[in-house]
Amino acid sequence: MIRAYTIASGKGGTGKTTVTANLGTALAQYGRETCIIDTDMGMANLGLVLGLTETPVTLHEVLAGKAPIQDAMYEGPYGLKVVPSGLSLQGFQNADPERLKDVLCDLTDRCDFLLLDAPAGIGADAVIPLTVADEVLLVVNPEISSLVDALKIKILTEMIGGTVGGAILNRVTPESIDMSRRKIEKALDVPIIDTIPEDADVRRAAAARTPVVVRSPGSESSKAFRRIAARIAGFPVGEEPEEVQEGFIERLARALFRREP
Repeated sequence: MIRAYTIASGKGGTGKTTVTANLGTALAQYGRETCIIDTDMGMANLGLVLGLTETPVTLHEVLAGKAPIQDAMYEGPYGLKVVPSGLSLQGFQNADPERLKDVLCDLTDRCDFLLLDAPAGIGADAVIPLTVADEVLLVVNPEISSLVDALKIKILTEMIGGTVGGAILNRVTPESIDMSRRKIEKALDVPIIDTIPEDADVRRAAAARTPVVVRSPGSESSKAFRRIAARIAGFPVGEEPEEVQEGFIERLARALFRREP
């Protein structure tokens, strides 16, 4: 049965899109059919993070009723399915966020896991991804402003009948932690699923438009993403995917065949 998670933060710049891309890729590494969707239709960048520069059909066209969802699905690492949003303001204006629920229904038999990269803030377009997922996962930085905004998203999610499954503490350094993990859990009243360290390999991977779990599988951030994926997929946390490093054939196939048939 498909499980849908919305990755939310309340504010921009927390690394929400990076978490979505790497967690989705890690789930695909574990052999789970996974699809990630950029529901930030106004400030889309999930496709760019994954190097998808040529996407003639996007979520914009699907939500405008101009294309089926399968036409907006592109191939990512390890068979990950990616549904980017478009970059044009015209496409954003034509898209109807209310159609997102129908899109998710169309995906129920296409994947095991569905990750929604939610817009920042608490606007109308940000509310729908909070309502349609089985659980909302909060991405929080170890600073008071991020914590306050994440708390707003938690309260909003519960007000509309959604469930917050936990928080992912991202971009953690010994010097930057203003508060302990226990204090953050107490303030949000949700468990911290795991912590992802501040990692130069994440920045290098972003510059290369490749998930860090693919480019630098031995990095501490990659290990954290795989731990989270293992928990979600029901594997023992210490269990590694059979083959973490993407091979030449996989890279070549991904370069040649970005679009789904």
